[in-house]
Amino acid sequence: MVLVIRPVPILTDNYAWLLRDEESGATALVDPAEEAPLVAAVEAAGGRLDQIFLTHHHADHVAATDALRKRYGAIVTGAAADAYRLPMLDQAVDDGDGVTLGGAIGTVMEMPGHTRGHIAYYFPLTPALFCGDTLFSLGCGRLFEGSPEEMFHSLRRIAALPDATLVCCGHEYTQSNARFALAVDPDNAALRERAAEIDSLRAEGQPTVPVRLGVEKRTNPFLRAPDVAAFARLRREKDGFR
Repeated sequence: MVLVIRPVPILTDNYAWLLRDEESGATALVDPAEEAPLVAAVEAAGGRLDQIFLTHHHADHVAATDALRKRYGAIVTGAAADAYRLPMLDQAVDDGDGVTLGGAIGTVMEMPGHTRGHIAYYFPLTPALFCGDTLFSLGCGRLFEGSPEEMFHSLRRIAALPDATLVCCGHEYTQSNARFALAVDPDNAALRERAAEIDSLRAEGQPTVPVRLGVEKRTNPFLRAPDVAAFARLRREKDGFR
């Protein structure tokens, strides 16, 4: 079953994601961190919230979970490994476990690197990947808890998914990521084209995500890194980039 998805801007530069199975009307949010705009989004979609999917424990991804659960009776799903620091989970999941929303079936993917307990949700028929702070458009998450080896492996898992996959990430960082990407890969024509598209979208106040994974494979320096050493070097350079 194909999901209808849309980003909901929250906080300063975060996105929560609204998912809806049109056939059943089942609706979910990924990483809800600000109550008011998410209530408005749910009400506009029919006033039903069946599930909340959490990718990791950071407050800017979970802060509104309990308020929305109380308001709508939503089932909360998150990583079993991180249950001790997430809002109370109704469904604790591990790598390879299945999740459902109406008739849509997804798979949980462990994504250590940004945090050790980070997970993503992949719905193959849409196809869409809700990857939190692991992969951004033209970037990747900082290594707050994980190692370069872990993050590189997580990104390799993402890169193995079909090019048509929609990358639904947790932040609107794309324009600043583009500046770094162009600095390290200035001769990449696909990247220059994507950077121009990003500037146009942001000038109009539009989100730059979701983006097809095939575009990221051609333009994202972190996905294009050939090995752990190259990835680690890029991550250090990005951390110091101004």
